[in-house]
Amino acid sequence: MNKGLFGEVVRMALETLRTNKMRSALTVLGVVIGITSIVGMTSLIRGFDSSLRASIEELGPSTMYLSKLSIVSISGGAEFSDLLRRPALTIGDAEAIERLAPSVRAVDIMLGEGFESTAERAFYRGERTASNQILGVSTDYATISFMKLPLGRFFTEPEVRHRRRVVVLGDGPYQVLFGSKGIDPINKKIRLGAIEYTVIGVMDKRPSLGSIDTGQDNLAIIPYTTHQVVFNTDATRPLPDAFGGIIGILPRDDAPPGRALAEVEEIMRIRHGLKLDEPNDFDIITQDALLRTWEQISRAVLLALVVISSIALMVGGIGVMAIMMISVTERTREIGVRKALGARRAEILVQFLAEAATLTSVGGILGIAIGAAIGVSVNLATGFPVSLPWWAFAMGLGFSATVGIVAGMVPAVRASRLDPIEALRYE
Repeated sequence: MNKGLFGEVVRMALETLRTNKMRSALTVLGVVIGITSIVGMTSLIRGFDSSLRASIEELGPSTMYLSKLSIVSISGGAEFSDLLRRPALTIGDAEAIERLAPSVRAVDIMLGEGFESTAERAFYRGERTASNQILGVSTDYATISFMKLPLGRFFTEPEVRHRRRVVVLGDGPYQVLFGSKGIDPINKKIRLGAIEYTVIGVMDKRPSLGSIDTGQDNLAIIPYTTHQVVFNTDATRPLPDAFGGIIGILPRDDAPPGRALAEVEEIMRIRHGLKLDEPNDFDIITQDALLRTWEQISRAVLLALVVISSIALMVGGIGVMAIMMISVTERTREIGVRKALGARRAEILVQFLAEAATLTSVGGILGIAIGAAIGVSVNLATGFPVSLPWWAFAMGLGFSATVGIVAGMVPAVRASRLDPIEALRYE
């Protein structure tokens, strides 16, 4: 088919759209829905993916976290009931890693994190905040988390050892209690729940996963020994060695890659008495492990998206096929005239395929526009990160055109095989 004939075919297809607006709109509705889903969800998933990766890298590329269980083991298919039966981490575990792992630079104990989170409101002179996470840590937390303190200082080893009631505020409670009024918070007395603490420092804003405000700055940090005393359910019992928190581990800068992880794993397996053929009964969370877990989740989401969108596209394709069959019937005499004037089968076939592809491509363009508009609107309304890669637009347009070609194949073949004599007699 030459360029002039192809242009004429496209004009005929667009004229069909114009003269049969309602029928054409209903025909391409499934295609529009399918392409909107692909482009809209792809923009949100890709935007969140890029922002999440940047956030994980900002939290510390080499930092490891040792926990009883985590999303890494859950996403790996382990039974949740089996994970709950794992032994709790102990303060002795942290001390053993600090003592026996030469490739480890710093070890931190974190209570009130993970599945046993603790929270309280903060109060100061009639002002109060929403619920804040109360995190109990050791002095190495600032090093491991790369914490920045624009005001004050972090607590010292004697303050941890003697269970002092000192607190480092996150940016959230600081702004509510002090920042909005221009008050210097250092050495001020505040209450977290019913307990009074002295403010010794203020944290800078923390990076958020995916650039989404999840309340990551609504945080107050106290010594882990103080946390044990305050949140111990039975004050008559001695403080437990086991705890439901996390152990943070920062490798030495000069340690070979993976050496610290191997040392930590060996120490924990020995302490838990695991045999060579037994799997780990603990999780070591690294940046690579988190990224692998996210890739599994994002692949599953994209697969579900493709399946759902394919259903909409299939419905749209069936509609296109039905409309093209009707079009072939309505234009039987026209096809006969064209064949009588010398049009070949291949030209008739390409004509109807081009009409079907044009029809669905218009639906694809509408779907791309609506999907992109949804992504941008979500970003403007909520701040959710959005990415609109060119290949998402190309994929949407390609899918829509492919649906038109596949759906139009049967009607096009039927049109090309019409006998010109019979077609000319058709009324």
